[in-house]
Amino acid sequence: MNVLAHHGLHDLEDEWWNAYGQTTYISSWKLPFTAPYTNLNGSPNSLIPERERSFTWSATLFLGAKLWAGGEAYFVPEVIALRPLSNLHGLSGTIQNFELQKGGSETPQLYRARLYLRQTIGFGGAPLKLDSQPMQLGATVDSRRLVIWAGNFSVLDVIDKNGVTGDPRQTFFNMAFMTHGAFDFMADARGYTYGAAVELYWDDWAVRFVHAAPPQNPNQLEIDFRFWKYFGDQLEIEHRHTLFGLPGAVRLLGYRNRVFSGSFDDAVAAFEADPARNAAACTDFNYGSTNATAPDLCWVRKDNVKLGIGIALEQFVARDIGLFLRVMYADGQSEVVAFNAPDRSLSLGAVARGGLWDRPFDVTGIGLGLSWISASHARYLALGGVDGFIGDGALRQATEGVFEVFYSFNLFKAIWLAGDVQLIWNPANNADRGGPVLVLGAKVHAEF
Repeated sequence: MNVLAHHGLHDLEDEWWNAYGQTTYISSWKLPFTAPYTNLNGSPNSLIPERERSFTWSATLFLGAKLWAGGEAYFVPEVIALRPLSNLHGLSGTIQNFELQKGGSETPQLYRARLYLRQTIGFGGAPLKLDSQPMQLGATVDSRRLVIWAGNFSVLDVIDKNGVTGDPRQTFFNMAFMTHGAFDFMADARGYTYGAAVELYWDDWAVRFVHAAPPQNPNQLEIDFRFWKYFGDQLEIEHRHTLFGLPGAVRLLGYRNRVFSGSFDDAVAAFEADPARNAAACTDFNYGSTNATAPDLCWVRKDNVKLGIGIALEQFVARDIGLFLRVMYADGQSEVVAFNAPDRSLSLGAVARGGLWDRPFDVTGIGLGLSWISASHARYLALGGVDGFIGDGALRQATEGVFEVFYSFNLFKAIWLAGDVQLIWNPANNADRGGPVLVLGAKVHAEF
């Protein structure tokens, strides 16, 4: 778009259309670690202790068009190919590559990621310039405005947009830093859903609400379109501020999911009342456990409500250095439906841009991510149960954590090469298999 604008063929400040693209390849190498047991008694969700390599490759095209005054349409096709560590099992909130949220296989798969309408209604205030970028037409809008979304999109297109960590393709590799680890936002196995959203901007304040559809079964591709029966509601309140002349923000986020899911306590009670209702015997949707001595969520799925609340802080402490913190607490009574396994999560860190050392397009960062599970969740796992991601067959409950350092080197214009080191401890919240696990990563990212 910049090339067209440079030749006078496109107006970046008042766009009728735009087109952007990206491609990202991430490779991860997990070094061996020691563990006293793996997949005990047929519970299948351990991180295997042997050396492994994982990769993802994605390519995305972002197309936007203005339909009428304030009305826009966006279409985003995407290709993904991937190989996870241990079949995407054994890590609770510290999955080493954020792109693994997009379920797939080693064979590239083309799909529609997004197709939605967005309407902006101005209420006055100061004029605010929106830069041309993927899924945003260059325009001038009111600082007081209402924005309405409808269609196929990601909840994270609207909620928890962090100005410090930014696009994860440019910063941290680990999923712990993509959003709140305990945020079970509605999505299919690729991270997208159908629904509607409303954003109200009022100068330094913003309120956002998303009503979105869940998958038919936890972390699967098929969406349940019965919006009136099963849904996730997400509400975020944001205040943007300046501190010593530098920008920052505070966001309070709450969610309420009404979904068809299994309760940990119900699964344990059903098994204790009748051992025939075990993981190996259930034929409804299940996670493939063959442990006949363990409870299973498969037996007890019904209409359940899941609640969570979190806070996110971001603050620049210099022009090119930003700090961030996310904390979330979910009730932890029922299984994850659309994201990761944790019931409580915390992440914090710092990101620095290379202007400090005359490399203005380089990025580096350091982060700590922690994940916890509830007492009910832990009891279920200790008895050999599994959820969508974790379950070693036994459990000595502990905090799962990751420490990550990355550096992204700008090779040429819009091409970056990044290196990454992650140290993960107590995978699957299990001190018996505490590791630590060392994961090395490399990423090539290009934008066009």
